[in-house]
Amino acid sequence: QAQLVESGGGVVESGGSLTLSCAVRGKIFSISTMGWYRQIPGQQRELVAEVTPEGNRNYAGSVKGRFAVFRDSAKTNVQLLMNNLKPEDTAVYFCYVQGSPRAYWGQGTQVTVSS
Repeated sequence: QAQLVESGGGVVESGGSLTLSCAVRGKIFSISTMGWYRQIPGQQRELVAEVTPEGNRNYAGSVKGRFAVFRDSAKTNVQLLMNNLKPEDTAVYFCYVQGSPRAYWGQGTQVTVSS
């Protein structure tokens, strides 16, 4: 059973930076989109950033210009570089990989931005 292993969450002051990493452990067939979602308690999980099969990058409007998503060519790692963090970025961040026949999710890593 393949799984996604996340690392890099933590507590940072407003304006600071963090990098989240996600490693694919085991075999996932036909990987297409890889990316990151986040969830604030009581709210729906929302897309933060993703890399499409063609290599295009999509970002939520609230993070555009501050966050950057990268995927290695082997599709075994996906990273989220987060700069100029704001208190409203505080959430649990989940790595996401679309394979076939199913999607995979990481366990989630907490990011807390203090004001």
